[in-house]
Amino acid sequence: MKYIKPAPGRKSASRKEEWFDIVDERGNVINKAPRSQVHGNPNLIHQTVHLHVFNSKNQLFLQKRVANKDLYPGRWDTAVGGHVDSGETVDAALKRESMEELGIELHQAKPLFRYIMRNQWESEMIHAFEIIHDGPFNLDPKEIETGRFWSGFELQKMMGQGIFTPNFEQEFTMLKKMGRF
Repeated sequence: MKYIKPAPGRKSASRKEEWFDIVDERGNVINKAPRSQVHGNPNLIHQTVHLHVFNSKNQLFLQKRVANKDLYPGRWDTAVGGHVDSGETVDAALKRESMEELGIELHQAKPLFRYIMRNQWESEMIHAFEIIHDGPFNLDPKEIETGRFWSGFELQKMMGQGIFTPNFEQEFTMLKKMGRF
């Protein structure tokens, strides 16, 4: 198993408070709100993008979230995950997040599924995509502690052990149902 560490000296993008479009259950924009209001109010659905990065051996790349994340610090998660900013398209957010988190320029990703994830803190409309990419990666050290490729067997064996985010465990089940593993 080969771990990939963030590149030394890699700078992260810094931003003031983010604003997100609020959408209905069909994905229609109905309002907008700052991150501080959206996180903490599960009645406000906001959009996120997830990118599942498979390599040519059908292994899935996961990122390990840094310890200072507000949700699920230190857990393994989807290779790319991020919010769609207010006024931004899903495709633009996917490209931006892929560059920010993995340092890869995304040209074309295959849509997989869209679903709404709800918990006591928030509600997200998640747009999930996939690509085939063997690397290299240039990981953002403010977002990602490390990353590596996992086989379907390894992932299945570790499900429910508390090392993955709940979102990833849900999406792994969806990927399996699609025959991806």
